[in-house]
Amino acid sequence: MLARLSCLVAAMFALLLPLAPARASGLAVRAATLGQVTERGRLLCGVGAGQPGFARQDEKGEWSGLDVDFCRAVAAAIFDDPSRASIVALTPKERLKALQTGEVDLLAHGAAWTLARDAGQGVAFVATLFFDGQGFLTARKRAAQSRRDLAGLSICVQQGTSFELDLVDGRRASDKPVEPRLFPSFEEAAEAYAQGQCDALTADLSTLAAERARLEAPDRHAILAELIDKEPLGPIVRQGDAQWFDVVRWTYFAMLDAEELGVASTNVDEALKSADPRTRRLLGVEGGRVEGFGLEPDWAYRIVKHVGNYGEVFERNLGHGSPLGLDRRLNALWTEGGLMYAPPVR
Repeated sequence: MLARLSCLVAAMFALLLPLAPARASGLAVRAATLGQVTERGRLLCGVGAGQPGFARQDEKGEWSGLDVDFCRAVAAAIFDDPSRASIVALTPKERLKALQTGEVDLLAHGAAWTLARDAGQGVAFVATLFFDGQGFLTARKRAAQSRRDLAGLSICVQQGTSFELDLVDGRRASDKPVEPRLFPSFEEAAEAYAQGQCDALTADLSTLAAERARLEAPDRHAILAELIDKEPLGPIVRQGDAQWFDVVRWTYFAMLDAEELGVASTNVDEALKSADPRTRRLLGVEGGRVEGFGLEPDWAYRIVKHVGNYGEVFERNLGHGSPLGLDRRLNALWTEGGLMYAPPVR
């Protein structure tokens, strides 16, 4: 009996031995993203196509948007050259697969951060670059501030979405519920709202801002202050590469820290002379290279110099310096009542 057990253990060990090198090799490949990007000389960065304020090409083929600028910020940190970011347009169905298979090194904007995506897809959500959420667009003359002010009114909504489900939940909890009017696509729902078939339109805050900008008289329409759902959006990387995760995450943190310290693309060279130790550490004047990080000491300086701090990037793509005209809301710094906060660079 003992002999048979020994043989069984030996056989199992022999079967497992070939798997160990393969697994280790796979981890080594996954841990080499920064090296692969550096050797290639370019960052392959996935974005969603045709998203105003986030990723959009103009008639000359030039890309712009919050997500595009984040791609360029990562490239600037690595190469000191934001143009080394190759923008790869992906559909929602393509995005996670493109990251999983190595078609892209990074998704600047892949999908909302959820448990199922974070735990079961072999990817890691790095940070929240933009706090989105379900909101309402309605005529400014209504002076509405919240969903409660829309009680009894009709709401255009895309059928089969979480937006419809939230309206249904609201109906069950209200004695004077809103009246959903369902459409097969968001475009049809938006067109119905524009033609006056509904009193309000519901979707993500960012989507509503883009739709308002397309209306004939945008100033006559307002997005309500209240959001009834949250949708954290941000960069995603493959699991298993801690160094690459850190590079992408600290690119984001550096943009926030720079804004909090008052360091912008317009004054970053002057900031190199600052006596503030926090600013000097951020820009690489003090502190030197961080072991295991893989970037030059001036990596954060490169980001701010070439792309800007978070506030600059938000303002030109989504804020009042853009056609969308969004307020910062949750995307303001913690010092301004928002949720944006970064650890110090030390």
